[in-house]
Amino acid sequence: MQYDVAAIIRGYAQGYFLMADESDRLGWYGSKEHTLIPLDDRFRYPKSLQRVLNQEKFTVAINRDFFGVVAGCANRETTWISPELKKIYWLLYQTGYAYSFETWQGNKLAGGILGIVIGGAFIGESMFYNIPEGSKVAMVKLVERLRQKKFILFDAQMMNPHLARFGAYPVSNQEYEKLLQQALQLPYSLED
Repeated sequence: MQYDVAAIIRGYAQGYFLMADESDRLGWYGSKEHTLIPLDDRFRYPKSLQRVLNQEKFTVAINRDFFGVVAGCANRETTWISPELKKIYWLLYQTGYAYSFETWQGNKLAGGILGIVIGGAFIGESMFYNIPEGSKVAMVKLVERLRQKKFILFDAQMMNPHLARFGAYPVSNQEYEKLLQQALQLPYSLED
């Protein structure tokens, strides 16, 4: 099956995201409200996580095991990452739009965040962990990287209690579109 990368990126650039339903049918979804992870001083995390960060027991990598992160994100009882969506993520990775931001403990993939990068926007698709705290450390280190690279937007799509612990906050569709349009003007990459 052929996919039109430009059309897929246009969908994300308009504030939509791909998701499979219970029958694995893929569709575009939108929201009246988006959840953002702050890239300023509103970003926070539990004190217990600071102790983990101080121990430096995880290393960070980008795209070292992209497919492993996709598989980890899809490996749950109910998933919206269908086999077809995995193929699309792989294509977006090959064309420079999809990234995996990973934590490692030695040679073991500890956790990661899957996202789409368009301009100065990181659109978080999913996250997972194999080792406790692996995805939380990935979140902190990803925010540090996005700040360093001067990204405008970290879209987490939908709020949940886990994201709220990092200071995630809702924005209206109108505010989101304004930020997204600013971000799309910038030529960014996560990598150096």
